[in-house]
Amino acid sequence: MEAYAIHKGAMVAPRKARMTVDLIRGKKVDEARAILANTNTKSSRLIVKVLNSAVANATNNLGLRESDLFVSECFINPGQTIKRIKFGSRSRVNRHDHRTSHIVVKVSDGKTDSVAAEKEAK
Repeated sequence: MEAYAIHKGAMVAPRKARMTVDLIRGKKVDEARAILANTNTKSSRLIVKVLNSAVANATNNLGLRESDLFVSECFINPGQTIKRIKFGSRSRVNRHDHRTSHIVVKVSDGKTDSVAAEKEAK
């Protein structure tokens, strides 16, 4: 069974967040938390919140055990770009884009849902 959590509009550039999320893909939840705790980036602090939310969704909504869970899928999609101006040299105006991200983390216990498996079989 699989549970997921999404953080939309995270104020971190997708290119920077992808470097951090690549470290935890396919790892057990405890190991992923340890990696994120020892990674000193803004994106790691945001990703650990999404990971904790996905684990809470799995344990509370689906009744899964936290010790069985691993990060089955995680990815970063680009979000809305916030456009700002800053005064440049020689009385010109330069544009500075603040990029945002959508952070998606899915956790699974590796077992398939019996109801979903029956639907796929038909």
